[in-house]
Amino acid sequence: MTFVLFGLLFFSSNSLAEPNYLKSSEAIFFNSFFKNADNLGNNDLFFSQNGKLALETPDLKIIQNNSISAVSTPSVLTTQTLGDIFGGSQEVRKNVIDYTVLSGDTVESIAKNFNISLNTLLWANDISKNSNLKVGQNLTILPVSGIVHIVKNGDTISQISKTYKAKIDDVIAFNSLANEGDIFIGDTLIIPDGVMPLKSLPYIINVPLADNYFIYPVEGIITQGLHYYNAVDVANKLGTPVYAVAQGVVQRSVFNNAWNLGMGNYITILHPNGIVTYYGHLSYESVKPGDLVYQGDRIGSVGQTGNATGPHLHFQVMGAANFLAKYIIGTKIQYK
Repeated sequence: MTFVLFGLLFFSSNSLAEPNYLKSSEAIFFNSFFKNADNLGNNDLFFSQNGKLALETPDLKIIQNNSISAVSTPSVLTTQTLGDIFGGSQEVRKNVIDYTVLSGDTVESIAKNFNISLNTLLWANDISKNSNLKVGQNLTILPVSGIVHIVKNGDTISQISKTYKAKIDDVIAFNSLANEGDIFIGDTLIIPDGVMPLKSLPYIINVPLADNYFIYPVEGIITQGLHYYNAVDVANKLGTPVYAVAQGVVQRSVFNNAWNLGMGNYITILHPNGIVTYYGHLSYESVKPGDLVYQGDRIGSVGQTGNATGPHLHFQVMGAANFLAKYIIGTKIQYK
């Protein structure tokens, strides 16, 4: 279905200032059309707040020396476009959500509420359709229908895409990769529209570690237990030093102040035993890719970048148990 939209504007000389009787949505239109100096200066007039639909500049006519009349040419619009104009277009969610199960929730209702497939929810949380959800249980909600893949030694984007019946370009774009070769061991990739293969994938070995293999990555308060992906959150004030938990080589040091799937600025370190540690939401970097770091070296600072309601470190471990998971929420960790 399509609609024909005609534009008609009429203002008298006594009402060229914003009228008092305008409703909020009309006032938004008035302000965006006549008072946005940047847009007017660029002849870039937009009907909607989000600037998604540029309108043709209307013909203006003077009536009786005290009024302005403006009529725009008709525009043919689809129902989807009208929804974008009047309802605001909804951008694709890019971050992973840690959802707490509420009374009455089912796997079907949760998947529907977050607009993902049922299988996506089941795969991400290693549960079945018949699993009994418990109130307070935490579930990982991916931003799109698909699957999560942790990069292993020898993986390629081409092979990963083929395994999950996904498109190479979609995998590269969604994970903001520079190209097919821009992956490292331990990278957590979201595979849009990926499907779990019938044949079981090779098991990711969890390396057993001595209790003193890792040191604390930061001092602070444990504010969230295990969540996506094998991560624990530690809160402290902005600028608190963050340290390498063990010797290794920096794989990624991403400080572009972008969303990065909700993690903001982050660093990953590959350790000699194949384990990778991940440090998210950082505000400052002290290292660059390829740097050799030793246990206790400062690599950055606590920040609030990406999807973070307060300054904290998102610390995750790929390939081994997260040693911070043994602490309950509210525990204070500090160096002795």
